[in-house]
Amino acid sequence: MKQADTNSIRYPAAVDEKLGKLAQIFKRSKKELFGQMVDYFYRSKKDPEDWGDEALKKELSSGISRILSFIRQQEKDFLLPVFTDAGTLKTTAIRHTEFLEGIARHLVAETEKTKTIMERNDKVLAGIKFLASRQADKETLKQRFSELLEYYIAQREEMGWMKTTVRKEELLEHVRQSLKNL
Repeated sequence: MKQADTNSIRYPAAVDEKLGKLAQIFKRSKKELFGQMVDYFYRSKKDPEDWGDEALKKELSSGISRILSFIRQQEKDFLLPVFTDAGTLKTTAIRHTEFLEGIARHLVAETEKTKTIMERNDKVLAGIKFLASRQADKETLKQRFSELLEYYIAQREEMGWMKTTVRKEELLEHVRQSLKNL
């Protein structure tokens, strides 16, 4: 069987010591860590000699520029119209608030007028009730007075107080008419 690990690399003891420490930190074997380092540099296309990592800086800078241009475009397409519409809505809401406050003031004034009218209506109703009770009292009084008068007339007839019938009828008619006019 052919062994898969046929290649070997020679490196100084100081590098081996650093590789050993890294392997312990990442809890991997030196061989596994070395393979991962090669994959990392292969995928990222970084130059291990480039301490400033200019390629990464350029990539980040272009990525940031793309993100910023995307955000600016989103602001133009979405945020600015939303802010414009929000301003219009705010103006409309202020006008509606003023209109509703005007209606509220009008309703308060109308409520006061209605209370005044209700109080006056109560007074008028109390007056009508008073008049109705007085009218009933007046009708009762007329009825009693009429009975009294009829009794008086009947009694006077029995006594024969006046001699002329015409004069008696005039007196009776006058008394009855006076009673109706009460």
